Amino acid sequence: MMEASPTTDPPAGELELVPENIKDAKEGGPAFHCDLCDVELLYTIAQAFLPGLATACVDNTTGDVFRSPGSVAADIRKEMVEYLKQRSETFVAESVVLDGGPEAEASDHPYDIIAYLVEDFASSKRNLFSRVSGWLLSETREDKIDDFAQEMEINGFWSMDKRKAVAQTLLKNVDFKNEFHCDMKYDSADELALHVPTCSYRSMNCENEGCDARFSANQAENHDSVCPFKIIPCEQKCLDSIMRREMDRHCITVCLMKLVNCPFYSVGCKSAIPQCKIEDHLSENLHSHMLLILKGIHKEASVEVLRERVEQIEKASSGNLADARNVRSLKFRVKDLDQQLGPLEVGGTNKTDEEATKTPTKLESLEVNDTNNDTEKAAETEVINSEAEPSLEVTSTNKDSEEAATTEIKDSEAKLQSVEVAALSKDIEEASKTDIKDTEAMPQH
Repeated sequence: MMEASPTTDPPAGELELVPENIKDAKEGGPAFHCDLCDVELLYTIAQAFLPGLATACVDNTTGDVFRSPGSVAADIRKEMVEYLKQRSETFVAESVVLDGGPEAEASDHPYDIIAYLVEDFASSKRNLFSRVSGWLLSETREDKIDDFAQEMEINGFWSMDKRKAVAQTLLKNVDFKNEFHCDMKYDSADELALHVPTCSYRSMNCENEGCDARFSANQAENHDSVCPFKIIPCEQKCLDSIMRREMDRHCITVCLMKLVNCPFYSVGCKSAIPQCKIEDHLSENLHSHMLLILKGIHKEASVEVLRERVEQIEKASSGNLADARNVRSLKFRVKDLDQQLGPLEVGGTNKTDEEATKTPTKLESLEVNDTNNDTEKAAETEVINSEAEPSLEVTSTNKDSEEAATTEIKDSEAKLQSVEVAALSKDIEEASKTDIKDTEAMPQH
């Protein structure tokens, strides 16, 4: 636990900074300044103070057995506020003088500038032990800083309102482009009072139910465009209006315009359609769904034949197919009607085309066969003539090697038969002569 002022802030005079140094009064200029700043940025800067203070306190007392972070928290907080005030007032001048230094390299955004100053102050409070040991890189250090910052937050050691007051002064000092605070000045308090209700940096609360965000008036439109609690029309154009943070869940679960697959996806319909328009899709695409089913039944049929079959089935059904809303029911009815219509002439059109294509081929084949027959007959005639008139020499310049071989074989067979017949005739003649001689030699009685 912290040992010094763990639950209370120091006197207001020690911490509160005058938001604007009123120099214009001495110079005779406007003396009343609008102190309003960007609410969200102010809150972000104020949140950075506690971690910075905790870091300074922990690093300042590490290795010291007589002091704890809580015992030095009040003193270091006072030093921190004084340091930040002085550095913020001279930061712009330092950046110009030290051109090329660390300040020049830093971002010109007010939060980045103030965060750099807080870190610089915390570094200046490190004791000798923190600098020479490996403490700065240890996980124990980070855990101890987080625990001490949380402890100060819980005990209310430095309230958010007090931190915002400091942040407001620092923001005005470093926001040299006047992008995050109002720079209006007035000659009287009444004029300033009239300005505040219309100032673009006045604080506003989000009007969406459930949202507790606070922001400047000039940021209202930006917040409204991202507020998770705002009720907006469905992104998928259904009739519902949904809280922005619930939009994703609505679009993928209950939205009527959610895209779904057609019930006939399994048979080939790849259409993605809004859930609320499934009935319209089924009615408009009954013909195509029937065609897909018939393709599965008659795989070899052409598309033209199947389309004719679809028309026949539609006529035979008398309009009773429109109430079939799923693959099973429509497939059953289509199969039943398809069977009633009788066998399908699969590829009838294609067969006619094939036959028309084959006809010239057949004619060519017949012509070739007739030519071959004529050639064979002419060859046989020539063979016969060669046997009857051996003195004629048969010559043919158009015969191929196969026909020549066939002729030679036939000639050889004819000669062999002639030789055998001659030998047989000779034997018969000799036998006859022998019989005659024997008859003559027999004695006459």
